[in-house]
Amino acid sequence: MTIRPVSMIGFDADDTLWQNEQYYRFTEQSFRDLLAGYAEGEHVSERLLEAEKRNLAHYGFGIKGFTLSMIETAIEVTEGRVPTETISEILMIGRELLKHPVECLPHAREALESLRGQYFLVLITKGDLFDQERKLAQSGLGDFFDAVEIVSDKTATTYRRIFGKHGEGPERAMMVGNSLKSDIVPAIAAGAWGVFVPHELTWVLEHVEKPTEAPRFREIADLSHLPALIADIGSGSNEIRA
Repeated sequence: MTIRPVSMIGFDADDTLWQNEQYYRFTEQSFRDLLAGYAEGEHVSERLLEAEKRNLAHYGFGIKGFTLSMIETAIEVTEGRVPTETISEILMIGRELLKHPVECLPHAREALESLRGQYFLVLITKGDLFDQERKLAQSGLGDFFDAVEIVSDKTATTYRRIFGKHGEGPERAMMVGNSLKSDIVPAIAAGAWGVFVPHELTWVLEHVEKPTEAPRFREIADLSHLPALIADIGSGSNEIRA
């Protein structure tokens, strides 16, 4: 009996299924404009990135942590002289980030439609719980998924747990996403396939080298190529025979 090598597919959400990073870039520019009287824009961005790095362990990923990092940066850059009005404006642009519209990326819906029913589909995303739930609801893609996992971070342990909980383990699972650091490298380390779908904007803290030597690493230009890639894996020498 021939068993398909892939029975479960995990999908990242932000910048894989819908736009996300572009809204952070817009917000960061607004933040730089607010502090233009105190420091050059590049300096503000550098200090903000440093604050984000420090705060990930405390606040995790997402808009709330980003907003707190902006406030911390404003205090540092102004040496404690930031007006309360500016703090209020930072909070306002943070709230606006929580309201941004959900714009699905090209081919996302079509790919999910073609795979639904053939594979167990799981949305695996990290960030603010309420914000991720909001975006999933507004995207109109929720009905395509058999399960949803909103996690604090994505590690090999995370993927082993999810693929074991919902399926037959990572060996017969695939993770699809735009972040090499969060979606691809740890999924492959867990034993799954990792399919990299590059996005033109990726947060600098998500940058790592491509695991090109890993046998289960694949890269596609966009999600329109995913069904064919999965079919190719299934028809090749990667089949498991039992």
